[in-house]
Amino acid sequence: MLPGTRRALLHRVAVGQSEGRTPSLVGAVVRDGRLVWSGSRSMIEGHAPDADTQYRIGSLTKTFVAVLVMRLRDEGLLELTDPLDRHVPEAGAGAGALTIGQLLAHTSGLASETPGPWWERTPGTLRPEVADVLGPAPVKHPAGSRYHYSNPGFALLGALVERRRGMPWGQALRAEVLDPLGMDRTTLLPQAPAAGGFAVHPWADVMRPEVVAETGRMAPAGQLWSTAADLARWAAFLAAGDQRVLAAATVERMRQPAAPPENTDPEGGYGLGMQLLRRGGRRLAGHTGSMPGFLAALWVSAEEGVGALALANCTSGPAVSAIAADLLAITADAEPGLPTPWRPADPVDPALLELAGPWYWGTSAFALRVRGGGELHLAPLTGQGRGSRFHVEHDGTWTGREGYYAGETLRVVRQVDGSVSHLDIGSFVFTRRPYDPSDPVPGGFPGWWGR
Repeated sequence: MLPGTRRALLHRVAVGQSEGRTPSLVGAVVRDGRLVWSGSRSMIEGHAPDADTQYRIGSLTKTFVAVLVMRLRDEGLLELTDPLDRHVPEAGAGAGALTIGQLLAHTSGLASETPGPWWERTPGTLRPEVADVLGPAPVKHPAGSRYHYSNPGFALLGALVERRRGMPWGQALRAEVLDPLGMDRTTLLPQAPAAGGFAVHPWADVMRPEVVAETGRMAPAGQLWSTAADLARWAAFLAAGDQRVLAAATVERMRQPAAPPENTDPEGGYGLGMQLLRRGGRRLAGHTGSMPGFLAALWVSAEEGVGALALANCTSGPAVSAIAADLLAITADAEPGLPTPWRPADPVDPALLELAGPWYWGTSAFALRVRGGGELHLAPLTGQGRGSRFHVEHDGTWTGREGYYAGETLRVVRQVDGSVSHLDIGSFVFTRRPYDPSDPVPGGFPGWWGR
C-alpha cells in the first residue's frame, strides 16, 4: 500500500477510537484475498493490540453458522424450503413450520430475543434445551411477510447443524470451515492474547469490566471470538468463496438480497446469513456484531475484491460498521484494483458463437456475449432494460444468475434444419430481427421486412 493510503487508514482508526471512547480499536483491510493492512489504537500508548489479539465478534458468528447450513444444502442433506421440524422436531409447533431459508434471512417472523432473562448476560445453562430459546408465542409476524431480525432463529439453525452432523455445531465449524481456511485463532471461548470487554460511562470518562457469559444454546447467534488476521481470511472467503468450504456460486447466492431493508435502514437488507449495505455507490456484504463489552463489523465488496473490518472492546460507542466501511472505501478509492488482463478464452463451442451478437425483444435491442468459461451475458444495448448472466445446465439450457432473470431458464429454440430460430427466456421470445414475420412472435405481428 502507498504511504498516503496507510496514513489515511490509521487516521480513520485513530479517530474512531478517540471519538468512540473505546479502550482499543483494531482495523484491517483485505485486497485480492489477503491481508494488506492492519492498524490499531489503544488507551495505553505503545501497547495497542495487534492483528492476533482476540475480540468477541457477536453476530458475525451468524455468517459462520449460515455457511455450515449452506454446506448441508449443497450436499443435498436439506433444502432451504424444508420446514425446520423435518430436521429438528424438538423445535415444536411454534417454530417447526418455519423454513430454513426464512430463518437464514430473518423472514421467519420469530421473536428478536429469547424469553428472559437477557441471554447475552446470563449463563447458557439457563436454556439447556432447544425449546428454551423460544417463548410460549415465539412467532411475532406471519412467516415470509417481513424482515424481523431474530437471534433465536440462529440458535435453531445451530441445532439443525448439530442434528445433521451428529456433533456440536462448534466442532463441525472447526472441522469444516475454520481448519480448511487456516483460522486457528477463531474459537468459542477466548484464548490469550484476548482483549477484555468494558462498559464506558456515557457521560463520564470512566469504565468498568463487562461480564462475559458463555451463551450455550444461543451461542450460534453470537458466541465466537476472533482476530483481525483470522477475520481477514473470512472476508476473503465471503468475497470469493473457497472450494474447500463452499463454492463461489453458493457464497454469491448468500450475498444476494433475500429480505428487503427495514424502513429505518433503507440502505440495508439481508441475504442468507449476511447483512447487505449500500454505501457510496458500493454494494457491501458482511455483518456487524455486538456482545457486552465488544463491537465488531466486517464488510466486503466482492466486485472490487476489497474487504475491511473493525473490532472494539466496549459495549457501545464507536460506529464500527461505518469505520469498517470507511476503511474499505479509503482503500478502493485511493488504490483501485487493476482489472484482470483480457485474454482470449479457451476454444469456444461453435454453437455458442452462433448465439453471440444482437437479439431483439420486440423492438428492444439486446446483445448476447459469450464470456470466458462459456458463460452467456445478455444485456440491453441502450443501457435500459433487463439483463443477466446465464450459466449452462446439464440439459443444455441456461439459468439466469441475477436480476429479473435470476433462476429463469433460457432455451435455444432451433429450426428443423438445426439453425437457431429464437431464444426463449421464461416465454419471452428474442429474435434476430425485430418483428420478422417468419419468427414465432407471440400474438403475431405483420412485420415490415417486405416478405
